[in-house]
Amino acid sequence: MELEKSVRQSDAVTSTSFQDRLLAGLYGHAAGRLLLRPLVSPRFSRAGGYLLGSRLSALAVKPFARVNHISLSDCRKQSFSSFNDFFTRELVPEARPVCQEKDAWISPCDARMSVWPVTLEGRFRIKQTEYTMESLLRNEKLARRYLDGTLWLYRLCVDDYHRYIYPESGVKSENIHIPGIFHTVNPVANDQYPIYKENTREYCLIQTEHFGTVLMMEVGAMLVGKIENRHPDRRRVERGQEKGNFAFGGSTIVLLTQKGCVTPDEIFVENTVHGLETKVKMGQRVGCAVQGKDEAL
Repeated sequence: MELEKSVRQSDAVTSTSFQDRLLAGLYGHAAGRLLLRPLVSPRFSRAGGYLLGSRLSALAVKPFARVNHISLSDCRKQSFSSFNDFFTRELVPEARPVCQEKDAWISPCDARMSVWPVTLEGRFRIKQTEYTMESLLRNEKLARRYLDGTLWLYRLCVDDYHRYIYPESGVKSENIHIPGIFHTVNPVANDQYPIYKENTREYCLIQTEHFGTVLMMEVGAMLVGKIENRHPDRRRVERGQEKGNFAFGGSTIVLLTQKGCVTPDEIFVENTVHGLETKVKMGQRVGCAVQGKDEAL
């Protein structure tokens, strides 16, 4: 356990990349925010998606993989028809083993992770910005289900694997789509805009045996014109089953768990309190069950 804890502490990250500095310049100054207006529109994301879906864009794959230390040997295929074909690549199963411990709560994706408590009033704070459950979900009745629960935030950067899985087995609801715009999900944007109530997003509920009724939400971001979920309808799903993928860009997955259902592993709470995100991999244990709930969707 001590070795596991030290490894996870070494994965705590702060934002220092060129991309982070560029976005800080845009979002941190009035002139930069004026330039952002066309960039956050759905039309800009669609245009970017078209460009990155072209055959010419495939020339960028190998330089991008080299700069970001991405191993193509983990991919099911090594040749790509476009940059977006590479970006939405599928890995071989052994590259992302899924923890199968019965009471383990797992990460649905590769990401920078943080965990945030939800108050009895349904409020939560991400960095310096306060939100409410109702503004996030646009559903007052559903928001009440997650009062005093936990919000798990998984922020994907461009160098992360952009497919994601169901964190637990259960019965999922139909998907609910909330239209919006496409701010970057970089923390510097969150300091200026309430991105998690403005950005396009889609969610479903998963009724589980060990973790209560889990809400899983995908949040689109700048240059991510599509959230590509596999299963729009109500159905049985399994832990580790692929749920979908994002197209090119940064993006976020939000999980909501109910009061008394899931406990985050201590290191993730500590890092969040100190203003740090923690790098996690798809299928990795990040918490454990406290008790199950048997609620209908």
